[in-house]
Amino acid sequence: MAEAHQGGSAERLQEMQAQDERIRNQLGRIGRIFLVMSGKGGVGKSSVAINLAAALAGRGYRVGLLDVDLHGPSTIKMLGLEQERAASDGPDLLPISRGENLKVVSMASFLEHPDTAVIWRGPLKISAIRQFISDVRWGDLDYLFVDSPPGTGDEPLTVAQVIPKAQGIIVTTPQEVALLDIRKSITFCRQVGMPVFGIVENMSGLVCPHCGQRIELFSVGGGERTARDMGVPFLGAIPIEPEMVSASDQGRPYVQQGPDGEGPFAPIVDLIITKGEPS
Repeated sequence: MAEAHQGGSAERLQEMQAQDERIRNQLGRIGRIFLVMSGKGGVGKSSVAINLAAALAGRGYRVGLLDVDLHGPSTIKMLGLEQERAASDGPDLLPISRGENLKVVSMASFLEHPDTAVIWRGPLKISAIRQFISDVRWGDLDYLFVDSPPGTGDEPLTVAQVIPKAQGIIVTTPQEVALLDIRKSITFCRQVGMPVFGIVENMSGLVCPHCGQRIELFSVGGGERTARDMGVPFLGAIPIEPEMVSASDQGRPYVQQGPDGEGPFAPIVDLIITKGEPS
């Protein structure tokens, strides 16, 4: 029995080493990688990840979007791809293409029904994320955005450990409770050795469509103050925009359909490009 156990352990070790090698090969074909995080749910993290990815794809860059929110994946719905099913070619998983330059992978595309609940503990989630990184046929990418669930649990930790060159983009709203949580996200990044690329303040005020006056529904400037206090870059503020909500519900990125093109995302996309071209 002991010999059988040792044999199984050795085989498992070899499998892990082979997967590690595939992961290194995959990451070698990707320029820059951003882990989009939030300290709490409901701050629009997925919307920010999708629109940044779509904007860069619209500018001609080769972009991947990996949704590692295994329990509540939303990127497929927000991109209008909910009818697409995941496919494979031999051992490789094939991402879903949206347009010429954007490739997407999400747990939602592996489920037979959108109401199916993924009831997994940590080890299964870690294994799935490693497989997404090792076995998806991304090809050559300029940018990969990883959309993680809120908090500092298994999913962002696995990404930080498996992708050492990832940088964090932390999304918050101006509310104090959200700002308290992003401090924890920044601390998480520092503890795992992941650079914080910057903070995005989402839902930052509302411009009245009738009078044009700005209404501060959730206070204002908290994200920028927190970035300054914590010594990390502030990337910009995204106001509440009814058209953005409508675009997500209809499965189309705001930056591709908005009345002002990329709108408030444009300066953030410029920062992503100018603060270092993909290698």
